[in-house]
Amino acid sequence: MTEHSAPHLAANTEASDAPDREILTWELFGTASRELTAQIVHSGWIPDLIIAIARGGLIPAGALSYAMGVKACGTMNVEFYTGVGQTLEEPILLPPLMDVSAMNGKRVLVVDDVADSGKTLKMVMDFIEGHGLSLDGGSPVKVDARCAVIYKKPVSIIHPDYVWKNTDRWINFPWSSLPVITP
Repeated sequence: MTEHSAPHLAANTEASDAPDREILTWELFGTASRELTAQIVHSGWIPDLIIAIARGGLIPAGALSYAMGVKACGTMNVEFYTGVGQTLEEPILLPPLMDVSAMNGKRVLVVDDVADSGKTLKMVMDFIEGHGLSLDGGSPVKVDARCAVIYKKPVSIIHPDYVWKNTDRWINFPWSSLPVITP
């Protein structure tokens, strides 16, 4: 690369340099994902389908999917955080929307990196649980949905079914704590 074509790393010191952070390294993430998977498996409930809340839940959902041998995966795109510690008033679903009819009658595991306020996770769980479709004009088919997160904050309005660790600190995730690479 020439000097003019080299990628530029945008400054993001707020997210990674502040004191009193929960630091999740790639190695610790490997441990966390295996221990979280063991919790799920030992509960006796194995999902038919894993849904990642994008973007933070993409990598954890993939790790859980591989660890459990569950190949059916999907994504729900949600926007809530607009910057470090800055959020929209309420989370919103972004296109493309997942075909929720594929969930009918299934055990669905929703995965995110953290239940911070819990608003995103609650919105997705409510969305999934509220979309059972009627087959042949009969009763709606129930979705058996549960959720898993690496971290849960004490202020979360939802209590995930599976949690690796509780914390009240800001978390540096290995996939999001480095600056964005720009041209």
